[in-house]
Amino acid sequence: MTDRLLTHLRHVDIAVPDYDKELDFYSSAWGLAKVADDSGIAFLAAEGSPEQYIVRVRKAEEKRLDLVAFGAATTVDVDKQAEQLLADGVKLITQPGRMDTPGGGYGFRFFDIDGRTVEVSADVSPRKHRRVEERESIPVRLSHVVLNSPNLDITRDWYARHLGFRLSDTIQHPKIGNAMHFMRINSQHHSIGLAQCPHMSVHHMSFEMRGIDEYMRGTGRVRKDGRAKHLWGPGRHVAGDNTFSYFLDPQGNMIEYTTELEQLDEDTWHPHIYDPSKENVADQWGTANNPKEEDTGDHAFNDPDRSAFVAPPV
Repeated sequence: MTDRLLTHLRHVDIAVPDYDKELDFYSSAWGLAKVADDSGIAFLAAEGSPEQYIVRVRKAEEKRLDLVAFGAATTVDVDKQAEQLLADGVKLITQPGRMDTPGGGYGFRFFDIDGRTVEVSADVSPRKHRRVEERESIPVRLSHVVLNSPNLDITRDWYARHLGFRLSDTIQHPKIGNAMHFMRINSQHHSIGLAQCPHMSVHHMSFEMRGIDEYMRGTGRVRKDGRAKHLWGPGRHVAGDNTFSYFLDPQGNMIEYTTELEQLDEDTWHPHIYDPSKENVADQWGTANNPKEEDTGDHAFNDPDRSAFVAPPV
């Protein structure tokens, strides 16, 4: 396994056909702040986060995942990560250099094993942010992203070998085997999840709220707004011990409000295997509606990302 050079998840960039509807939803009902908008590309920030933006929305003919971006501590670490990937035969899209996205910085892009575009950057200027106040039901930051993969275990091993991710827990169904891996790059239980799926796509994006009260208020607010279909929750997972409320955004991407994602002692943590068919594993509180009734699993597959290619298994 490579040395861990990544520090955290920065942002997730998506493309959608109905750009205006998507942008209006995220910048109003979902509670993000539009910080830039130019020629069909918008950058959306969380008020409580120093990241320049946590979601980028781009107008396109087909829905797709543009990229997933991670931070590194220094420009030296960015260069080192690029060198390690090149030495292992991973295809770089761009060489390390200065970036012209909001906040600038120094970074590069490459393809992962499923053909996703991944970005690593450092030296990005922090955004002026603020404390999210009590009862203020807007996201504090981007919590995690879960990615669908047709080759789940191979993709897990790739992220561990090349990017230093560690396995926190696994969801393993008695009928289908491994269904999801939770992977971390810091003490947070997971920054990414990887889910078994017939195709590559986004499973869901998750947004951290200030606390339980704000999470519940946000859940209620979005449900009343009506532009995002409510799928599942409120509830609390066992893996990660975090709360969840899942919705579909106007373009059919699954999104989540969450809070209290588990912080691990990495020196002593050992991954668990959880069986989702057992009672209270998916929802330990037992408060959420039945996901089968809402077809949450089908929505989690999302539309196939036709832009992706299958990279060689290095």
